[in-house]
Amino acid sequence: MSGAIPAASLHGRRILVVEDEYLLADDLRQTLEKLGVEVVGPVANVAQALKLLQSGDALDGAMLDVNLQGDSVFPVLDLLRERGVPFVLTTGYDGWALPGPYADAPRCTKPLDMRRLSKLLHEHLLP
Repeated sequence: MSGAIPAASLHGRRILVVEDEYLLADDLRQTLEKLGVEVVGPVANVAQALKLLQSGDALDGAMLDVNLQGDSVFPVLDLLRERGVPFVLTTGYDGWALPGPYADAPRCTKPLDMRRLSKLLHEHLLP
């Protein structure tokens, strides 16, 4: 990953990270924590993500992989949308490969480019 996310705008934000690739999840966690983000997770599957969401803790946003160990993340996206929590997908899928309700979701394609991810975080996760 390359580039940088301006720290000031993300400091103190709570962002859920849902990613089943351990090294990528850890890299995202470390990068976000260096910027002052309180990382929720990371978690590697749908059940863990739903459990965190059911805790009722407030989130400022979420970053999620679409395919988690063979399961789709769509139930998590539905709950995030219900709660008005903005999210960015981190995925290898093109928009046309996603079901209709999710095709227009902001996404950063893998391998992740932190400049692109930074832009998406600022456009979609920050007020």
